[in-house]
Amino acid sequence: MHAFDVLGDPVRRRLLELLADGDRSAGELTEEVVREFGITQSAVSQHLKVLRENGFASSRAEGPRRLYSFETEGMRQVDDWMAPFRRFWTQRLSALETEIARGKGERRRQQEAPDEKKDDDD
Repeated sequence: MHAFDVLGDPVRRRLLELLADGDRSAGELTEEVVREFGITQSAVSQHLKVLRENGFASSRAEGPRRLYSFETEGMRQVDDWMAPFRRFWTQRLSALETEIARGKGERRRQQEAPDEKKDDDD
């Protein structure tokens, strides 16, 4: 399954959002997603299986619980696909970074200017 097919489902995207904040038990994930989407525990399990099989999540047994973790492997496919398109925003982001730095420098100079004026008055 292509990464965008995996990410095309809002339930799977939500599960990944939850996992991006840290490991979660299957119970925690199921409780949250059932509440938000009104789907069954079985449906949540199927979505978690898709995430595991496509490199977006992993699971491990920890005592009686099953813990899920976010995995970067699936996102690599997204990153690879996006590579040719980065040129459309990289230059704009660099320009924004320059403008932000200029604004910070201007604010710093304005904050220092009153101090310099006081020194001239003494």
